[in-house]
Amino acid sequence: MSKLFPPELPICGGCPCKAVRFSIEAVPLLVYVCHCTDCQRRSGSAFGLSMLVKTEGFTVTCGTPKYWHQIGGGATESRHRFCGICGGGIACEKRSLPDITAVHAGTLDDTSWMRPIAHVHLRHAQAWQRIPNNTVCFEIMPGDLESLSGKWRDLWHSVRWVTA
Repeated sequence: MSKLFPPELPICGGCPCKAVRFSIEAVPLLVYVCHCTDCQRRSGSAFGLSMLVKTEGFTVTCGTPKYWHQIGGGATESRHRFCGICGGGIACEKRSLPDITAVHAGTLDDTSWMRPIAHVHLRHAQAWQRIPNNTVCFEIMPGDLESLSGKWRDLWHSVRWVTA
């Protein structure tokens, strides 16, 4: 199977049991790795891989996700979408960013093209975690996501490669 970066739109994905499916019709705004304790708990791993997209470009195409609400660090209110059958997380929206959906990037049908532009909340990273030298790193979530988003857009529009 050829691996193409950037992938063709739409980008599709869903929960593990495939009862809930979604489609992304717009270029992602940003892909990053988050090491916060909330992402560690949600993923059951050392970090979460998030892909920010404009909410208007994110469409549930099959099934009906359920929701749970969370008040996270800094009193940030989030609404999390998940499958009511398998419990698989799909995406979340923060009240402070109403036009943005953070897709759990591991739920995409093809993740081979993923290239995170940054690692955030490294103050919570597991001690054994190794971060690539060429990655932008932050101890907490940066206040200015626009500059990271700009780097991601530059990567998306400037690179085109295929591997066998």
